[in-house]
Amino acid sequence: MQENAQTNEEQINEEPTITFADLGLNSEIQRAVKEAGFVVPSPIQAAAIPFILDGRDIVGQAHTGTGKTAAFGLPALNNINPKDGVGLLVITPTRELATQVSDELFKYGRGIGARTVTVYGGSSYSRQLDLIQRGAAVVVATPGRLLDILKRGMLKDFKPSVVVLDEADEMLDMGFLDDINEIFSYLPTNRQTLLFSATMPRPIKLLAERILNNPEFISITGGETTNTDIEQEYYVIEESERDDAIIRLMDSETTKKSIVFCRTKSEVDRLSNVLSNSGYLANGLHGDMEQRQRESVIKGFKSNSVKVLVATDVAARGIHVNDISHVFNYHIPFDSESYVHRIGRTGRAGTKGKAITLLTPLEFKELQRIKTKVGTSMNHAFIPSKNDLRALNLKSIVKNIEDQHIYDEAHQILDMLKEDIDEETIMFKLVSMILDRQAVKGPNTIGIPADKLAAILERAGKRNDSRSGGRGGYRGNKPRSGGGGGRDRNRSGNGNRNRSGGGGGYRGKSSSSEGSRSGGGDRNRNRSRD
Repeated sequence: MQENAQTNEEQINEEPTITFADLGLNSEIQRAVKEAGFVVPSPIQAAAIPFILDGRDIVGQAHTGTGKTAAFGLPALNNINPKDGVGLLVITPTRELATQVSDELFKYGRGIGARTVTVYGGSSYSRQLDLIQRGAAVVVATPGRLLDILKRGMLKDFKPSVVVLDEADEMLDMGFLDDINEIFSYLPTNRQTLLFSATMPRPIKLLAERILNNPEFISITGGETTNTDIEQEYYVIEESERDDAIIRLMDSETTKKSIVFCRTKSEVDRLSNVLSNSGYLANGLHGDMEQRQRESVIKGFKSNSVKVLVATDVAARGIHVNDISHVFNYHIPFDSESYVHRIGRTGRAGTKGKAITLLTPLEFKELQRIKTKVGTSMNHAFIPSKNDLRALNLKSIVKNIEDQHIYDEAHQILDMLKEDIDEETIMFKLVSMILDRQAVKGPNTIGIPADKLAAILERAGKRNDSRSGGRGGYRGNKPRSGGGGGRDRNRSGNGNRNRSGGGGGYRGKSSSSEGSRSGGGDRNRNRSRD
C-alpha cells in the first residue's frame, strides 16, 4: 500500500503541468470543467481521475479543500449513462456536505443530462423518492436516511455502478461505521467503490479492506496530516481570559470569515452572544438547533451576513466554504483528528489560512501530544496588548483615510464647521471621532507573561523528567466550564469523551449531548428524523 502511495506521489511531482485535457475525460465533462473555471487539476484529481476512468477501486487520502469532489465526480459522471437510472451514489456524513456535493455534481453533469437528488433526514421521504424515480442519475445521501430507505425497500432496482464514501473518517467520528457496513449489504457486488478520507485511522483501513476490491491507494499528504497552507499559532492564557483573548485576537487579525470551535452547545450560545455584543457579525451553530435554523445560519455564513461562525465540532463538519481565513480553537480539541478537521476549514483551494489555539498551562500535554501525532509545526505567540493594538489601528486608520472617497456633502459640512472652528481643530476632532470608534476593549495585557511562562515550562520539564504524568508544577487558576485541558472529558456539556463533538460511540440519552446527533449527525437511533 505504501509503495503505491509513494509511487503516485512521485508521479504527481514529476508532472506538475498536467491539464484536464490530458486525463481522458470525454468532451462533455471537459466542457463542464471549463465552465467551472478549472485549469490545472489538483494533485488528488490528477492522481485519482485516470484510475477511476479505468474502473479501479481507490482509496484517496487528501486534506479537506483539495478538490476531492471533482476528483471522484468528474470521472464517475464520465463513466455512467444517465439513461440507465441511478449510476452514482455518494454517501456523506452530514446534510450540509450532501447539499454541497450535490450542487457540484449537478454542475459537472448538467451537460450529459445527469439529474442529481439529495437524500437526508428532516425532509419528506415521498419527495426524495419521487425525484429519484423520475430519472435521477446521481444520489447524494447521508447514512441514516439512506439506510432507512434501503431497509424499508422503498427503492426498487437500486443498483448504482459507482459508490463513493466521502469524508470517511468523519463518518467514523460521528458513529456511522455500523450503518455504512449495513448499507453495503444492500448494494450490488459488481460495483466500483471509491473511498476518500483526510486521515486513515485503523477502522477506516479495515472498512476499505471489506468493501473495496484490489484498490489503488493514493495519498498526497506527504506524511503530514495538516495543510501546509495553514499558519498555526497557539497562545497560553489563564482560563478566565478566554473571552478577552478571542476578542483581542479577532481585533488584531485581518479576518474575512472565521470559525470559532467550542466544546459545548451552551458555550456556543454564550460566546456567539459575547462576540455579537462586541460588534462582530457572529452566529452559533450546534446540534440542538432546528434544521431550518441551521440552514439559515449556514446560508448567512456563505453570503457574508455572518462573518464569525461559533460552532461545535459535529455541527461544523461538512461545512466547506473556501474563503474562511481563520479558525479559532476556543479550547484545544481532545484529539489530533479533531484538530486536523477543525483547521482544515481554512487554507482551502490553494488559499492561505490561519489556525489559532487558546490553551492554559494545564493543557500543554494535550498540545504536545497533538503536535507529535500530527507532525505539524505550531508557533507560540503573545496576545497583543492594548498599546500594540492601538498602534495597529493607527496604521489602519491612516490607510482608510487615504483611501476614503470624498462626498459632495463633505464640502458643505466643512464650510459649516469653519464658521466656528479652525481647520486644524476640525481635523483633530474628526480623527478623534474615528479613534473613539476604534476603542480597544478588555484589559491591557492578556495571557501569561513571558517570564512566568518560561518558569512554568521549566518546572514542567523537571517534573516530567522525574515522573511521568506530572502537572508541570502549575498552580494557577483552576479551569472552569470544560477548560481543564481535556482532563474531565465526561463532563463537557456535549458528552464527547473521545472525539470533541464527534459523538463516536456515544449512547447516552441526554438531549443536551452533541453525541445524541440531534440535527448535527443525521443519525437518531429511532430514525425519526432521518
